[in-house]
Amino acid sequence: MFGSSNSHGANAYAKVGIETGVISASPHKLIVMLYDGAIVALNNAVQHMKNSDIPAKGHSISKAIAIIENGLRASLDKKAGGEIAESLDALYEYMSNRLLQANMSNQPEGLVEVQNLLRDLKFSWEAIAPNNNQINAEVPPPPADPLAPRRATFFKA
Repeated sequence: MFGSSNSHGANAYAKVGIETGVISASPHKLIVMLYDGAIVALNNAVQHMKNSDIPAKGHSISKAIAIIENGLRASLDKKAGGEIAESLDALYEYMSNRLLQANMSNQPEGLVEVQNLLRDLKFSWEAIAPNNNQINAEVPPPPADPLAPRRATFFKA
């Protein structure tokens, strides 16, 4: 009854939501979305590592590195950003190297370390948002797995 076509449909639906969010997002929100994407990819990589799913782990870590290198690091304007941009560039380089090391040695601690660094940067980036009230209200980050069961919400009577 629930075959791969339903899974593909749910993934396509999630992709449309993300693409719509990207089209309508401000440049500031796009950076937040990159942070969210890398954090989710690393969360998935940790789970794949625990499950000994080496190909999926490698794919998720590669995705996180691509987001860091081709999204976050590539978007730095070192001339306008000065010392802050230079420091971020060095931090992004450290993150990519740390993820490679964690992947090769199969150490989830390295993944969690980079994930925490990304969360700190994301929270800082959100704090300096031009219109701080709207950045979280625009588009929620995509779930790690659109087909994963959601937590039940219970209300007291």
